[in-house]
Amino acid sequence: MSVAKSYFMYLESILKKTMESQEDVLIKAAELVTQSCKKDGRFYVFGSGHSHLIAEEVYCRAGGLAYVKAILPPELMLHEMPVKSTHLERLEGYASAMIQLHKIDANDTLMVISNSGRNPVPVEMALEAKKIGCSVIAITSMEHTMAVSSRHSSGKKLYEIADVVLDNGACKGDAGFYIDGFDIPTGSTSDAIGIALAQALIAQTIDNLVKAGIQPPVFKSSNLDGADEYNQNLFDTYYGYWK
Repeated sequence: MSVAKSYFMYLESILKKTMESQEDVLIKAAELVTQSCKKDGRFYVFGSGHSHLIAEEVYCRAGGLAYVKAILPPELMLHEMPVKSTHLERLEGYASAMIQLHKIDANDTLMVISNSGRNPVPVEMALEAKKIGCSVIAITSMEHTMAVSSRHSSGKKLYEIADVVLDNGACKGDAGFYIDGFDIPTGSTSDAIGIALAQALIAQTIDNLVKAGIQPPVFKSSNLDGADEYNQNLFDTYYGYWK
C-alpha cells in the first residue's frame, strides 16, 4: 500500500470517529447559529494561522450562508511572514479590538477555531464575546488542549469558555502520521476535519431554517450562469460595511 493511501485511511479513521462523537454537539452548535439567523444576527468565524482556513471555508462561497462573516486579519495569517502570526496570536488586547471593530453583539454567534486553544487571541476572542452576550462555539483538539497550559492571563483555555465545543479529534501537535524510517510526524488533520465540521454545521443550520419555514440566503457558485445577479443581491442585503 502506498503512503498516500495510508494517509487517506488515517484521515478517514479520524473523520469516522468525529462523525460518531460530534453529531449531537453539531446539532447544539447549529441551534445557536439558527437562533442568531432568526434574530437577523450574524455567524462570525475566526481562526489564526492555519485555522483561518476553516473560517474562510464557510465564508462567501457556493453553498454558504450569507449570515456568515469571517474575521480574517491578514497579520494573523501566514502569507505575510511565517512566524508573525505566531507572535501576534500571543498578544493580549488584540482580540478585544477585533470584537469592537466588527461590532459583534448579543444577537450573534461567534465560532473560534484553535487547535491548542491556549493562545491569548482565541481565548480573549471568546472571553470578550461572552461579555457582550454573544454565543460562542469552539473548534479545538481536546487531546491537545488538555495536555497544555493556557498562555492567557486568565489561565483559561478556549474550551472552558465556549458554549459548545467541537472536538476535531487531532492529536497533540496535530501532525500524527508517521512514515517508516522517519521520526518526525506529518499529515496534520485539524484543517481537514475542521472544515468537515464547519460545513456540517452550516448544512444543519440551513436545514433548521428550512424546517422553521425560513428561506435561507445561500450563495450559488459564481461560475454558474445567472448566479452573479442572485449573489449580488445577497451581498447587497447582508454585506454592508457593518451589519
